[in-house]
Order: sequence, then structure tokens, then C-alpha cells
Amino acid sequence: MRATRFRWVVVGLVFFITVVNYIDRSAIAYAIGGIARALDFGRRDVALLNGLVLAAFSLGYLFTTFLGGIVADRWGARRTLFWAALLWTAAIGLTGIAAGFVMLVAARILLGLAEGPNFPALNRAVADWLAPHERAIALGNALVAVPLALALGAPVVTQLIVHLGWRGMFFALMAASVLWLPLWWWLFRDDPARSPRVNAAELAHIRRPDPAPAADAPPAAVAPPGLWRFLLRNPTLLANNWAFFVFGYFLFFFMTWLPSYLRHAYGLKLAAVGAFAVLPWACAALLLWGTGYVSDALLRRSGRLRVARSHPIWVTQLLAGLCVLPVIFVHQLAVALLFITLAVGLSMAANACFYAVNVDVARARSGTALGVMDTFFAAAGFIAPALTGWLVQVTGHYRAAFALLALLAASSVLAVLLFHHPDRSARLPAVAA
Repeated sequence: MRATRFRWVVVGLVFFITVVNYIDRSAIAYAIGGIARALDFGRRDVALLNGLVLAAFSLGYLFTTFLGGIVADRWGARRTLFWAALLWTAAIGLTGIAAGFVMLVAARILLGLAEGPNFPALNRAVADWLAPHERAIALGNALVAVPLALALGAPVVTQLIVHLGWRGMFFALMAASVLWLPLWWWLFRDDPARSPRVNAAELAHIRRPDPAPAADAPPAAVAPPGLWRFLLRNPTLLANNWAFFVFGYFLFFFMTWLPSYLRHAYGLKLAAVGAFAVLPWACAALLLWGTGYVSDALLRRSGRLRVARSHPIWVTQLLAGLCVLPVIFVHQLAVALLFITLAVGLSMAANACFYAVNVDVARARSGTALGVMDTFFAAAGFIAPALTGWLVQVTGHYRAAFALLALLAASSVLAVLLFHHPDRSARLPAVAA
């Protein structure tokens, strides 16, 4: 019997909704100038105010990304993603009718609450639907939606604003989620065995056991009793979480402040900002997609998760931190675009490895483990926009904000080199306490 390949349709479904997810959350960075004028923010400190509005999303996200992993493990990715997407569809519509600062912040918090479960549910779906040697590839193909959404979103959102205004832009984005909802409910099942589109050969492929470790690889330790004790004390997961926080800081810094930086530092118009902003996210999409294939290839060849997961993380974060330095010391648009493009691309390259480590070490509760990791990411999403706004307000420039990026990258490299050992990490048993 020839195996069906419906698992890749599942990857396509989570890819599409993640594109929508990120365009929805990042669109306000391009609309904030028009919003500030329409809502009479002109007399206030715009840099600090923008940071607070952009950070409001993460207040909600921080709460539900943690709970979303627990929900996805208990009730499955199907219901979790459906109701989350339905709620954020309403939230993005409310942003379009915001009539004041309080309403705008409330809509952003609601959007964060709604989008929080997306990535824990995505990880749960990959854990249930993909064989071990395909997980980083599948995650890379799904997570490439993030930089691709930001690359496509920049020109699309700016053109929507030009033609429809910022309110019309949010209403147009709301329609995309509405189209996805019935497809997800109709096509996806939490257990591949319950899907009529999966035959026995594909199911056997999905349920292949984890690859055997290399002969000289250290044995995995026995997990301590208790789910939360395991998740919150495991050195590999903690190092993974901190490095993911740093990745999140890079992502939210560039996602929320790159348009303003290009406008203020180099005097670019909105349409030009949208065009130039494509380059960093296109680079990130290419590197993230390719690194997923490299990671799984390294796993097949070496049998070592340290080689396949840890090394791509620390190498790419080291290079991302180094690429920030020329932006600080050389004030030229071409130099800034080149090294920002490389910094964004390299910081996102190992994204699939972060996710795969949670499945490798805690497959039985991969949604919950991802929820803990994504909580670090959500904290970065709150801190990066607000702290950047404060630094720009205090210093009058962006150099201190870029210097902080480099320091954070160095800290994540050290954490991974010292503590990130998924081969000898304790593993969560099939049933967690």
C-alpha cells in the first residue's frame, strides 16, 4: 500500500493560519502613525506611547500562551486553534473600530489573549502527526510562515493602508481568518488514526519510534516525578527557553520598531519602509526553512540531538549578535539594511530547533512544554517594544537598543553551550504526573 501524505496538508493548514496570525499582530506597526494622528496622540511622547501600544498585545499573549499548551494537550489542537482563531478574528475587527487609546489597548490585549494558544497547538499537532525524523522539517515549513508573513505583510499592509486607510486594512485582515476556520474544522483531526484521509501506511510512518542514539552518545537520564518539576527544572529546557526569549526579543524588536527606525534614522516614507522591510523577513524565511532540513539531516547522520538541535541554535544566535554591531557604528542605509537583514534572518534560522527540542524531550506534553517556552517569548514581546521605546525616548537614538540585542545574543549562546544537552537530558515518560 502506498502511503498517503495528508500529514503535509496538516502542516499547510497550520502554516496558513500562522501567516494570518503574524500579519494580524504586526500590522499595527505600520498603522501606528495614522492611528496616532487619528486618535490625537500628537501631543504625547509618540515613541514611548507606541511602545506601550505595541507591547499591550503581549500582556494578553503572556497569559494564554502558557495556558494554551495545557489546553492543547488536554483537548487537542483542533478545538484549541479553532476557538483561538475565531476570537482573534473578532479582536482584529475591534482594532479597526478603536475610538481611543483605552479601546486600542484593550483590543490589542484581546488579540494577544486570542493568539496565545497558536504555537502550543501547532507544536501539539506536529507531535501527533509527524515522525521523529520529520519534525524539524515540518516545524520549519510551518514556522517559515512567521518571516514570510512579515515579508509579505510589509508591502501588503502598507498598500492596504494607502488604499483603504488603517481601519479598512484591519477589516480586510479579519476576512482571512474567516476563510480558514471551516477548512480547519473539516479537515483536521487530533489523532491521525481518526482521519479518513490517512491510510494505514501513512499511519505506520507517523508512528515510527524515535531514532536510536549513536553508539557513543550518553544515555538519557530518567525524568523526575511530576510534570511541572520536570518542565521548570530541566537544564536543557531552561536553556532552550532563555535562548527562545532572546530570539523573541530580536523578533519583536524588529517587528515592532523596524518601520519607525527606518523612518526616523533615514527619513524613509511609509511605502519605502514597506518595500525595504521585505528583505530581512525574506532572508529569515529562507534560513528558517533550510535550517529545519539541516537539523533533521544532522539527526539522521549523527544520531545526536546536541549536534542536530543545540549547535544550530548557538551558532545562528552568535552570528545574529555579531551582525548587530555594524548597525551601531556605521550610519549608512545600505549597511543598516544588509546587517539588519542578516541579523533578522540568523536570529530566526533555528526556530524549528527550539520547537523540536520540546517534542524530543517532552513529547507526551509537548503542548505544555511549548507553552512554557512561549511564555518566555511572550515576555520578550512585552519587554522589547516597551524597553525600546524607553531607550529611544531617553537617548534620542537607537544605538543603545541595538547594543542590548548584541548582549542578549551573547547570553543565549553561553546558556546553550553550557546547559543545552538534549541527548542526556531527562525525558518525560509517556504519561506525566
